[in-house]
Amino acid sequence: MHSVCDAVMSTKEEAKRREGFKIALVQLSVGPDKAKNVAAAVSEIHKAKEKGAHVVALPECFNSPYGTKYFNEYAEEVPSGATSRALSRAAAEAGVCVVGGTVPERCGDKLYNTCTVWDDSGKLLAQYRKMHLFDIDIPNKITFKESEVLSAGDHVSTFDYRGVRFGIGICYDIRFPELAHLMAQQGCSMLLYPGAFNMTTGPKHWELLGRARANDCQLWVGLVSPARDTDAGYVAWGHTTLIDPWGQVKGQLDEKPGVIVEDIDLKVVEEVRSQIPIRIQRRTDVYDTVSKNK
Repeated sequence: MHSVCDAVMSTKEEAKRREGFKIALVQLSVGPDKAKNVAAAVSEIHKAKEKGAHVVALPECFNSPYGTKYFNEYAEEVPSGATSRALSRAAAEAGVCVVGGTVPERCGDKLYNTCTVWDDSGKLLAQYRKMHLFDIDIPNKITFKESEVLSAGDHVSTFDYRGVRFGIGICYDIRFPELAHLMAQQGCSMLLYPGAFNMTTGPKHWELLGRARANDCQLWVGLVSPARDTDAGYVAWGHTTLIDPWGQVKGQLDEKPGVIVEDIDLKVVEEVRSQIPIRIQRRTDVYDTVSKNK
């Protein structure tokens, strides 16, 4: 009987996978009031549900201004902190999967930039700590060092929802194709990158990198930014973007608050991979990408 039930569940999951799903990528305004930021995110989760979304993705640092001087003040434990509890409750009430952007996470004496994922019952599905810290120095443009405050994660994170496997990266992680390739190897059909590219790197690389990862890995990519606030110390580029497995932009916002709500057609993933079969043409006798997750 157990094997029959498993087979029925497997069939249902496969049917859901073939149907695809609707995703909402939410570009939020973020200010100094944490409670207001979280309330805005919860409101958008419910609005996205009304528009038919099955999955709702929030931006990087949606509950906190982005900046090393803010991370300690705004940090919370996961999953016991107030922001986590609010996301869990919103996911359950709306009946959607919530990819909770990122929050500064406190874990003992360390701080991480962390994405949480909640299923439609409010259960924590996944937790990903940003692996590649944003330490850059562009003369006369921008100098920023997350490592002054944050610690780096060391685990690849994927999760399954509606029969689909998703992978998570955060902002600077998108510059590292090895991470994306590992998630693709693990069966992902979509990668989500909450991120806050700035006014120097955003115009140059935000869309470029998203399209590159989609094309490299032959899957859907969602880039989710906070809205631009020119009065903030760190000014985000915005331009939340959805990209298909052909590397084509299917939806993009400007710098203002907004939301992309689009159907994700999973048949396109199979179409690209069958027509351009690079996944089975890799010379793994010569090179490979290997996970060293503990």
